[in-house]
Amino acid sequence: MTVGRGLVRRAVAAGIAAATTREIRRRLDRSPPGGSTAWTRSNHAGESVTLLEGPALVGGLVAGTLVAPGPRLRTRLVTSSALGVVGGVGAHDDLRGSSATKGIRGHIGALRRGEVTSGAVKIGVIGLSGLAAAAALRRERGERGERGSLSGTLADGALIAGTANLLNLLDLRPGRALKVALATTPIAVSAAPAAGLIAPTVGAGAAALPDDLAGKSMMGDCGANTLGAAIGCALVGATPTPMRRLLLGGVVGLTLLSERVSFSAVIDSTPWLRRLDELGRPVRREA
Repeated sequence: MTVGRGLVRRAVAAGIAAATTREIRRRLDRSPPGGSTAWTRSNHAGESVTLLEGPALVGGLVAGTLVAPGPRLRTRLVTSSALGVVGGVGAHDDLRGSSATKGIRGHIGALRRGEVTSGAVKIGVIGLSGLAAAAALRRERGERGERGSLSGTLADGALIAGTANLLNLLDLRPGRALKVALATTPIAVSAAPAAGLIAPTVGAGAAALPDDLAGKSMMGDCGANTLGAAIGCALVGATPTPMRRLLLGGVVGLTLLSERVSFSAVIDSTPWLRRLDELGRPVRREA
């Protein structure tokens, strides 16, 4: 595949992801499953917003991944299925989960007390989905027969699951997590066979960004976990092993840090991060 043709095909995949995200959102707004109240939550400012952005994003990511250039059909089917499962368990946590238990440490503590939270189930399912996607992507790269392939698959699965969780941790203000997701756009020009997997992230993320920035909707666990998992899949498919190990270390480090430090507090106290974070939001939302 030539560079020019590859970029065109990635742009098409991004366009399909964006169009699917917008169309699903339009249909969901018109007829929300279970009624609009089931999908309404209060954001950080205490305003009522809809979670329907999440399912729309999942649909766009799945559709875009199925047509993403580069990976074989089997790899795309496994990866898109994994994203669909992540979205489903995220939606269940959005709609049925309790906010009383938060963070990985909180869910692990609940398990020790014999309580199986929806968040704990979500963590397990996302972990297994990450492993399935990682195994498929490693086969795509010809890494299945490498020495230490089991440990490599576990590490890559952890990167996918960790990225899914980390993006969800960042989704605390309008547009924040989507901006981080769209910052991965340069991966689209990578020469790696599976680099095209970033195209759905770019397309679906761009389609969701306006309403998210405006505070009209939010991704919830459904959208944020799935978008993060999609980024993780693209990283596994497009970056060399040493880089993936560095990224995994960074994701683990930030996740552990989040148990003790508020990302929002850090961003608010750092001028250049605060300006980036506020970019594109209506001024009235920051009152």
